[in-house]
Amino acid sequence: MMVAAVAIMIGVCSCGSDDDEPEVAVAAQVEGSYTGKEIILVMGDESSNGTVNYGFVKSSDNTVDMTIPESGMGPMSIPSLTVKNIPLVKTESNIMDKTKKAIMGKLSSYSGTVKNSQGEGKAYTVNNLTVVFSDNTVVLTFELKYGAMPFGMETTFTGTKK
Repeated sequence: MMVAAVAIMIGVCSCGSDDDEPEVAVAAQVEGSYTGKEIILVMGDESSNGTVNYGFVKSSDNTVDMTIPESGMGPMSIPSLTVKNIPLVKTESNIMDKTKKAIMGKLSSYSGTVKNSQGEGKAYTVNNLTVVFSDNTVVLTFELKYGAMPFGMETTFTGTKK
């Protein structure tokens, strides 16, 4: 009787989790292109306010690379820039008294180099990056310093996944 009871217990326990689907990595849940409103402030004044696309590509299960779209015109143009390995974590946020599941990323600083339209290498730094994904939306903020600019550009973007 004892052997039969143990066999039944083992059989019941081993079949319970066979139907569970594997959890999708957080980076895979948010990767894609997001279209929305970008506002850029330079020294507190609005210098750009338009609809743009930001891209997020999975670089590992828990990190994404972000593409900042090009901006400006002529000699004041900035090519598209990449911020690599933004770490992501699952979190919950309280929005209008409702708890929503979200995926958040924070990066204190990222530096890179990109070629401008004249083929010259220009250094850039992205500081204080915060990105929050919830449902099919993204909200991000960061400060960008490009080339020899003496000031940073404060950027806010709110978009929806295509």
